[in-house]
Amino acid sequence: MAFAMAVVGTVCWGVCFVWMHRISEKQNHLLDRLGDQGKRIEKLSRIEHDLIKEVHPQVSEIKEGMTEMMAAVKENTEVQKENSEVQKENTVLQKENTEVQGKGPRR
Repeated sequence: MAFAMAVVGTVCWGVCFVWMHRISEKQNHLLDRLGDQGKRIEKLSRIEHDLIKEVHPQVSEIKEGMTEMMAAVKENTEVQKENSEVQKENTVLQKENTEVQGKGPRR
């Protein structure tokens, strides 16, 4: 009986060893895949960082261009307002001149 128990114990130990070995191999494979994924992410991050470095100066230039454009639009708006006011004054003066000419001496 003791011998049979020793054989069963040895067989169980062998089965557990094989089972643990398979689990270990699966874990190693998963760790390798995670490492590869980390390397790919790192590579993509570097590429993204380089792209951002290339685009960043362009963004500054665009902002400067927009500031200049806003100033030009504001200036044009002010000029248009002044022109509109001058036109209104001219219209009023023309009406007054027409009225004065109409009331003047008739010949």
